[in-house]
Amino acid sequence: MHTSNPLRARARNAAATALLSAGALLLAPGSYAATASTPQAAPVYVHMNGANMFLENVVVVRPGQKVVFVDQDTGAHTIIGYNPLTGKTSTRFDGAVQGTPGPGHPVSTYAIAFKHPGLQFYYCSVHAELAKEPGGRTVPKKRPTVHGFGDPMAGLIIVTTDKRLLADNPPTTHEKILPGYFGG
Repeated sequence: MHTSNPLRARARNAAATALLSAGALLLAPGSYAATASTPQAAPVYVHMNGANMFLENVVVVRPGQKVVFVDQDTGAHTIIGYNPLTGKTSTRFDGAVQGTPGPGHPVSTYAIAFKHPGLQFYYCSVHAELAKEPGGRTVPKKRPTVHGFGDPMAGLIIVTTDKRLLADNPPTTHEKILPGYFGG
């Protein structure tokens, strides 16, 4: 039986909107003009828990702004960038986080920032594997042997200066630790 999850539904809607907007931005390079006087922005947080998913699977950041992956799960995860056109994984966007025993313990994090506007795709190699789709595009697919939701553990970081997109991050991206959100 399938039950509706409002957080997952919002993430899917945000992903669709972000991809459409990002596609429009890619056609309008003038909207990417970054200025040296831009103040350093607070990090954007992406959380992982026992559902084996990135809770904020689509986030938007400015060039140079940190994305911090926070493991609020008892299990370990990886965060690996990849190119959907070639299937090649990144040697720079390649992190790992250890599990956290539970509330009150230090959490493992991985942080990265990107200098240039664009789309940064990533996945957890513990829970997903890359596969070629018809037409040649590479996408993460859920490993058949892992538990959790049926979706692959994957996400997208949109690097831009577009204020409309930057304002659309979920509220949880402002909090390092989500209260009561540990799971294993």
